[in-house]
Amino acid sequence: MKTLYVIRHAKSSWDEPGQADFERGPNDRGKRDAPRMGKRLKEREIHPDLIISSPAKRAYSTAKRIAEVLKYPKENITTDKQVYHASEDGLLDAVQSINDDHDSVFLFGHNPGLTDFVNALADTDPYIDNVPTCGVVAFKLPVDSWKDVQWRSAKMLFFDCPKALN
Repeated sequence: MKTLYVIRHAKSSWDEPGQADFERGPNDRGKRDAPRMGKRLKEREIHPDLIISSPAKRAYSTAKRIAEVLKYPKENITTDKQVYHASEDGLLDAVQSINDDHDSVFLFGHNPGLTDFVNALADTDPYIDNVPTCGVVAFKLPVDSWKDVQWRSAKMLFFDCPKALN
């Protein structure tokens, strides 16, 4: 069995209108939400074997902030260019290429592909209209190898987001 935690990057800053999308970091709310969500994961006793992130600044920053709370070494975070604004098929490809030594994986990415991906991975009920910034969707996958992950094969364990903290 494999477990996948799909996490959308924290709320991003629009303070510099001409800034390239890839370079936008988190805003103040995002900087607060990421460690709060990390704490929620820690309370659930969740500890990843591997963290994969889009290399975009806001996603990688979110991954680092959550990793810090979970005592996961930041230098072990892997970035994958194919995750940056990936479609649901691109995200499935990224998941299917994970090394089988890892059983519990965090994947940090972007909408709209992330929301499409979580809805296609499992028959989510209710359907998730939008994975909000810093939202986490956890799945149990009935496979021994990541390459065997298929659409509609996962069981959603939980869906959590910063607004649920208020």
